[in-house]
Amino acid sequence: MKKVDLFILRSYLGPLIMTFFIALFILLMQFLWLYIDDLVGKGLEWYVLMELIFYASSTFVPMALPLAILLSSLMTFGNLGENYELVALKSAGISLKRLMLPLVILSVIISISAFLFSDFVLPVANLKFRSLLYDVQHQKLAFKMKEGIFNKDLGDYVLRIGSREADGESINEVMIYDHTQKSGNIKLTTAQTGLMRQTPNGSAILFTLFDGVNYEEKLDQKGYRDTRPFQRMEFKEEQIRFDIDNGLSRTNENLFKSSYHMMNLSQLSTSKDSLARDLIKKKQNYTRDIQDRLMQFSRLDSTRLTEVEMKVDTQKLAFTSLVFLMDFQLREKSIGKALAACRTAKDNIVYNNNDFDKRDEQIRKHSIAYHKKFTLSFACLILFFVGAPLGAIIRKGGLGLPVVMSTLFFMLYHVLSMIGERSAVAGGMDIFFGMWLASMVFLPMGVFLSYKATSDAPLFDSETYKRLFDRVQKILLRKSKNQTEI
Repeated sequence: MKKVDLFILRSYLGPLIMTFFIALFILLMQFLWLYIDDLVGKGLEWYVLMELIFYASSTFVPMALPLAILLSSLMTFGNLGENYELVALKSAGISLKRLMLPLVILSVIISISAFLFSDFVLPVANLKFRSLLYDVQHQKLAFKMKEGIFNKDLGDYVLRIGSREADGESINEVMIYDHTQKSGNIKLTTAQTGLMRQTPNGSAILFTLFDGVNYEEKLDQKGYRDTRPFQRMEFKEEQIRFDIDNGLSRTNENLFKSSYHMMNLSQLSTSKDSLARDLIKKKQNYTRDIQDRLMQFSRLDSTRLTEVEMKVDTQKLAFTSLVFLMDFQLREKSIGKALAACRTAKDNIVYNNNDFDKRDEQIRKHSIAYHKKFTLSFACLILFFVGAPLGAIIRKGGLGLPVVMSTLFFMLYHVLSMIGERSAVAGGMDIFFGMWLASMVFLPMGVFLSYKATSDAPLFDSETYKRLFDRVQKILLRKSKNQTEI
C-alpha cells in the first residue's frame, strides 16, 4: 500500500468514527427522551439500563452508518480541497479516481459488513432490545409513599399515611388494609405515629407503629353472618414487615421470535412462504364456505313452505309478492330473519376481508424486511459516491457546510426511503420499487457528481453560473431586437 493510500485512509477513518458515534449518540438521546417515562422511577439496576442502551444502540446502526459515511466522505475530500492538498496530489499526476480507490475498497468492505450485520447481528439485537424494553415498560414503579394517597404497590396490602416528618422516616396517621384473605376490608391497622425504614439491601420495608389499633372481622366463626363478630386490639408498639421485589421479571424471548424484525434472510423467506400458503388456504376455505351457503339458500322452496304454513293459493303468486300474502306478524318475523341473515353475511364478509388485508400486509412487511437487508449495504456504497465527489467539488471541510449538505442529502434519502416503505406496506407501490426508490434516485446523482468531480467541472462556482446567465440574457436580448426590427 502506498503512502498516499495510507494518507487518504487516515484522513477518512477519523471523521468516519467520529460522525458514526455522534449520529449514534443523537439517535440514542432521542430514544431516551421518547421512553423516559418508562425508565424513571422503577428502581432499575444500572446494568439493566446499560444493557437496554447497548441493544438500542445496535438497532440504530442501520440509520447512523449511512449518515456517517456520507458526512465523513464529504468532510475528508472537503478538507483536502480546502487545504489545497487535493490540488497538490492532482498536480503530481494522481487523479481523483486513484485517490478514491482505497476508500472505494473500504466502502465495499463496510457494505459487506453492514449486510452481515443486518442479517446476523441485527435480528438478535432487535430480539434482545424489544423483549427487554417490553419488560421495562411493564415493570411496576418503585415503592413510594405519598402523603394522603392510598398506595397499592405492595400487592395485597393498601397503605396510607397522613403526613411525613422532615427526617423522611417519621410518619403520622397510618392506615394499613390487609387483603390477603381476599374477603374485602376485614382487617385494618391504624396508628397515630410510626417509623418507615427500608432494609439495607432494599428487599423489604419495615413499619414500626405506635399507639394504634387492629380491627378485624372474624369470618371463621360459625354463624358470623348473623352475629357479625368483631375484634379490636390496641397496641403501644407494633412492627410490620413488607417484602418488596424491585427486580426485573424477564419474559420468555421465544414469544417475540415470530416478529419479522427478529429474523434473518432464510427465516424471513420461510415465514413469508408459510404465511402465503396459509392465506391461500384460508381464501379457498372461505370460497368453499360461501358456495355452500349459497347452495343451501338455493335449495329452499319458499313457496312450498308458505303453502304448508299459510295454505296460500300459488296461483295468486303470479299477480303479487309472496310477502304481502303472509300474516302481518309472520311477515314481520320473516323480514326480521332476512335482515339478520343479511347482517350476519355482511359482517362475515367484512371480517374475512379485513383478515385477508392484514395477512397481505404481514406478508408485505416480511418482503420489506427482506429487502432492507440489502438496501442498508447498498446505501453505504451509494452515499459514499455522493459525499466524496461533493466534498471535492465544494472544497470546504470542518463541521460547517459539510454538515449542512450531508444533512440535507441524508434527509432527502431518508424521506424517499420512508415514502417508498410506507407505500409498499399500504400496497400502493410495488415492494421492489418502493424499497429501492431512494437508491434509484441517489445512484444517478452519485454518478453525476463523480463525473463532475473527476472532470473538474465548476458545479458550485457562482462565476460560472453568472457567465451562463449573462450569455443567456444576451441571446434573449438579441432575439428580442430581431423581432422588433422585423
